[in-house]
Amino acid sequence: MGLLANRVAIVTGASKGIGRVTSQIFAREGARVVCVARSAHLVKETAALAQQDGGEALAVTADLGTEDGAKAMVAETMKAFGRLDCLINNAGDSGPTQPIQDYALEDWLYTLNSCLTSSYLCARFAVPPMIESGGGSIVNISSMAGRRGLAHRVGYCSAKAGQLGMTYGLAVELGRHNIRVNAIAPGAVEGDRVDRVLTAQAELRGIPAEAIRKAFLARSPLRRMVTPEDVASAALFLCSDLARNVSGQCLPVNAGEPST
Repeated sequence: MGLLANRVAIVTGASKGIGRVTSQIFAREGARVVCVARSAHLVKETAALAQQDGGEALAVTADLGTEDGAKAMVAETMKAFGRLDCLINNAGDSGPTQPIQDYALEDWLYTLNSCLTSSYLCARFAVPPMIESGGGSIVNISSMAGRRGLAHRVGYCSAKAGQLGMTYGLAVELGRHNIRVNAIAPGAVEGDRVDRVLTAQAELRGIPAEAIRKAFLARSPLRRMVTPEDVASAALFLCSDLARNVSGQCLPVNAGEPST
């Protein structure tokens, strides 16, 4: 039996990267996984990959920055599986790389909506069925950017810091229902998203992208970025009984990168 046998887990932002890998690992560990994203064809690919690993998976297309989208996600989960045990709040956009004087209000609101408001809405609608199931685990995928900040990334930093505040508040509120709430703060995660951010930073500063990458790596004592598998493995731990007394915590997965 796997670490998540007989549990039902929602993984948001499951079209690729951390969300896709988490869906696969959770399915491998026995969970029935609800893979959620805005892109129908990509989330269907993720569900198919999870099923290839021997698990059971459902693909749901939804805009989680809206009440209707978050509510429908939970409703489809309950219709298919009748319970909910785990929620991985991974959905969110990286937002623009701009100095504050050029950071448009519409970009600010979009970034907060996609990262923070979506997490709030998913938790809001996931909590009642978790209570009915006797408890559960919510894991918010935050970022080291929410702990120490990054230049020209004010929207993303603010949204990810907000996820941490939500984590701590919900952990206190929901403990009496046997619902644990934790966060993961990844450092730079290898993939297309970090490549886009590094390129944008390099263009803004007028220096080569490789110089920005080296500066990111220099922050880490291990001199490397983390992988989606690293983050997914941490989420697996936090949702399993191995972490049954872990709540209200932020777990950095950052190759030793300092928090400040």
